[in-house]
Amino acid sequence: MVDRNSQAAIVGIGQTEFSRNSGRSEQQLMAEAVKKALDDAGIYPSEVDGCITFDLDNSDEVDLTRNLGCKEIKYTLRTPQGGASSVTTIVHAKKAVEAGICDVMVVWRAMNERSAYRFGQPNLQIFPSGKSSTFFEWCMAYGAQAPAVWEALSCGPYMNRYGVTSEDLGHIAVLLRSNAATNPDAWFYGKPITLEDHQNSKWIVAPWLHLLDCCQESDGGVALVITRMDRARDTKNKPARILGAEYAYLKNHEIVSDYYEGDLTELAMSERVRERLTQAAGLAPRDTNVAMIYDNFTPQILRQTEAFGYCKPGEAKDYIRDGHMNLDGKSPLSPNGGLMGEAYIHGMNNITEAVRQLRGTAANQVKNVETVFCASGVAGAILGL
Repeated sequence: MVDRNSQAAIVGIGQTEFSRNSGRSEQQLMAEAVKKALDDAGIYPSEVDGCITFDLDNSDEVDLTRNLGCKEIKYTLRTPQGGASSVTTIVHAKKAVEAGICDVMVVWRAMNERSAYRFGQPNLQIFPSGKSSTFFEWCMAYGAQAPAVWEALSCGPYMNRYGVTSEDLGHIAVLLRSNAATNPDAWFYGKPITLEDHQNSKWIVAPWLHLLDCCQESDGGVALVITRMDRARDTKNKPARILGAEYAYLKNHEIVSDYYEGDLTELAMSERVRERLTQAAGLAPRDTNVAMIYDNFTPQILRQTEAFGYCKPGEAKDYIRDGHMNLDGKSPLSPNGGLMGEAYIHGMNNITEAVRQLRGTAANQVKNVETVFCASGVAGAILGL
């Protein structure tokens, strides 16, 4: 057990505006977000000695040091799996700073997804060649060429078994857009939707996913600064301690095409993360005050809500419909609007919202927040005061 003084904490957060055309390079977005996070923490760039980003990020560590003036990087890492990397970066950062491998870790993700390459459409360039032969051979060549198709293939068995309807999914979309509508940083600020809007949005993959079941395509950058609590005493803002952060990567899992592995009505990796995280953090995800669950598609919310233990299998649609994940419910879901309502920066903006909730500075501030759960399927973290 790591003592409190040696425990890792997120001490700085930074993000650019979220848009559909940033008008600048991803390298500049990265530099802006990281500089804002360092300023938020009150830490000089010269003190940064570790950095982590996604393997899909087009900025690199040399860009970071040149643009910001970092003197020496002792530890660097890139994580795979697209959006699952968001919380995975926290797992690695926690281990690195608590082990003393580095003292000040910067985590970032910068992307011109909307203006440059459109993740929501068939596009081979966003998947580095040679990373997964099975994925390319059994998806792309047979017409499953976009994320919504992969999600439909993955979630179909779950929806069929538990009688999940399109209207059930619509309640999730309405909730997230309602939160975004009162968040000035959200792309959909001031733009809530109704269930009728959801049902009338065009089919992307019938009969499973409407357009409003899908996350956004966004331009923007997000960054975190992570260090140990003994150093956090000197930072500008209230630190968010990383009480636990766990990752599980099981046999037959693929980057996004999970529909080849076992029982598709459950998420075995998320269940395993829940078990380990509960032991590591000393509390379960369902016992936290806010749930920041990766919401690339509405069915993912249902399956993760169950796998992380908020309710039993097949009950998530009713758990959400009954208001338990509303802002005034027992487990408020993504008060910033999440990836559907605020922006899609591969899940990183959900982590900055988690920190704001703990600081008490969020646009849609939940009352008496002491702990927040962050999830991205294969990874989970519990942050606390």
